[in-house]
Amino acid sequence: MAGPPLEQGVGWGIVLGFGAFFAIVMSLLTLAQKRYLQEHQTSEMFMTAHRSVKTGLVASAVVSSWTWAATLLQSSSVAYKYGVSGPFWYASGATIQVLLFAILAVEVKRKAPNAHTFLEIVNARYGKATHIIFLIFGMLTNVIVTAMLLLGGSAVVNALTGVNTIACCFLLPLGVLVYTLFGGLKATFLTDYVHTSVIYIIILSFLFTVYASSDVIGSPGKMYDLLLDASIKNPVVDNEQGSYVTMASLQGIIFGIINIVGNFGTVFVDNAYWQRAIAARPSSTVKAYLIGGLSWFSIPFTLATTMGIAGVALVGAGVMEPPTDHEVSAGLVLPLAATALLGKAGAFAVMVLVFMAVTSAASAELIAVSSIYTYDIYRTYIHSGALGKQVIRQSHASVIFFGLLMGALATILNYIGVDLGYMYLLMGIISSPAVIPVAYTLVWKKQTAVAAVAGALLGLICGIIAWLVAAQKLFGEITLKSTGDNYPMLAGNLSSLIISGLVATIVSLIKPANFDFDITRQKLEILTDDEVVENAVHEDPMEKDPVRLTKAFNFAIISSVALTIILIIIWPLPMYGTRYVFSRPFFTFWVAISMIWAIIATIACTIYPVVESRRSITAVIVGIIRDIRGQRITHEKKTDGIDKSPSEIIEDKA
Repeated sequence: MAGPPLEQGVGWGIVLGFGAFFAIVMSLLTLAQKRYLQEHQTSEMFMTAHRSVKTGLVASAVVSSWTWAATLLQSSSVAYKYGVSGPFWYASGATIQVLLFAILAVEVKRKAPNAHTFLEIVNARYGKATHIIFLIFGMLTNVIVTAMLLLGGSAVVNALTGVNTIACCFLLPLGVLVYTLFGGLKATFLTDYVHTSVIYIIILSFLFTVYASSDVIGSPGKMYDLLLDASIKNPVVDNEQGSYVTMASLQGIIFGIINIVGNFGTVFVDNAYWQRAIAARPSSTVKAYLIGGLSWFSIPFTLATTMGIAGVALVGAGVMEPPTDHEVSAGLVLPLAATALLGKAGAFAVMVLVFMAVTSAASAELIAVSSIYTYDIYRTYIHSGALGKQVIRQSHASVIFFGLLMGALATILNYIGVDLGYMYLLMGIISSPAVIPVAYTLVWKKQTAVAAVAGALLGLICGIIAWLVAAQKLFGEITLKSTGDNYPMLAGNLSSLIISGLVATIVSLIKPANFDFDITRQKLEILTDDEVVENAVHEDPMEKDPVRLTKAFNFAIISSVALTIILIIIWPLPMYGTRYVFSRPFFTFWVAISMIWAIIATIACTIYPVVESRRSITAVIVGIIRDIRGQRITHEKKTDGIDKSPSEIIEDKA
């Protein structure tokens, strides 16, 4: 890259200015919810949002927390390397985990409705020794995810503006720290919604620019011609006919397998997803994860099918310099292509896009780590009777500490040469050994503590051994380059997941347990300090109806498994097996699918939450108007004792 397309001032403005803006706005929204909606910041509200969040907002939060810097950057890089198969395998390989997690999300409501973290469930079922092992896996997963966020974000800001990478590592989480401290989990949901909306708007603008208004490309047909020319000049290794427009890509499918395995770890073992399940209304849980997963699919699929392959077309057209291998691995194809297409406007759009992804996902990680520290370390091993203000104080301290720690870790990784692409491929080796034991904890009463621990530890050990041995055998050395290759990473990822699952299953079957899930229902309790009792949210009893929850569980299994089979078998594998190379009409159809999917996802994640929360929004607006007029805000009581918001009072009087 010749030189940053934007001035340093723009970089500082986005990193500091946007960070300060969101910190102030979200802190004010937290105060508004307290004043006008009676949402007081108790310990339960801070960590679980009183388990009352509706479908649309949870779906938007799922999309936001799963949209990392890697989602935007790495997906575009694999599109540049492997063609159209890259975006598909990135999207499908990281969507099925969210869809399948819907099963665990509703199981939390059925079997541990008062849990604050998934590790509390592990502790209640197996005891402290097992709890400590999975506590380490959980924290490692959060560290890896946050490191990837900061590595990707700092690389883009540095490439586009020249702002110091180390400064970015520490400053990107700064605004997040502030509003997370003020508003807890609910504030992260609100920022997730805003960030998700902005991300979709920018993706749609790129989509219509590339395929409708660009002078260089301007239509799917022109893109197809440019990709054909590129495949003749620089054929893709291991792709059918060296083509960029085929799903018959060996490296693409290898990446897909690594992607599938790795992302199971960073969903099932990342407390951020469990928190969203815990915070959702029971009736909203399954729908939220299915809508969120299918909506998220459109982000890497549409963006990379637009900007990633546009990078190939622009290089072929002589509009863009070919990126180096390091730039591709660091995820810089997206900013390079956007700058080549739109100049400074494109670079600025990518800056905003990446900033939104990094900060919203970082807020989810911060509150996830905070809840683990508060409930699984502080209240379990340090002060078991802590309630209310003590819990919130510890939560605040852990948010600050983790934010600073991750800035330091990202700095170290930058210095030793570990980039986003390397961390993305590595994550499954570290986190996926815990996936099956954690899932069994909620869905299989026969798993024992010994089986859970043995599966996780042996899976990790075998995964690391397979990874390093494969690198040594294939390349004769163990270096960052050899261990970062697809084949050693594939060996390590598969070994970690498969061996842990086999060990956990076999050991449990040899001497099975017969766990009674009434223990997790009764042992885990909502904090009952005076603050929470005074401001308790009154739930509809139907929300916890066992029959309704069982129906939701059955629906989750059928729908998530069916969608998984479609996304990773029925859709891609026939196209791989037949070695089909896209025709011009089929490529146009493929682009149209990405476009339609993105538009529907935008509606689901930006308009649906507003419609669903219209009464609360009205309540805040009415409250602000009354304050401006100097009128007193009253909260009448319903006949069942539940407080009414100002908007409900108006509706009743009307």
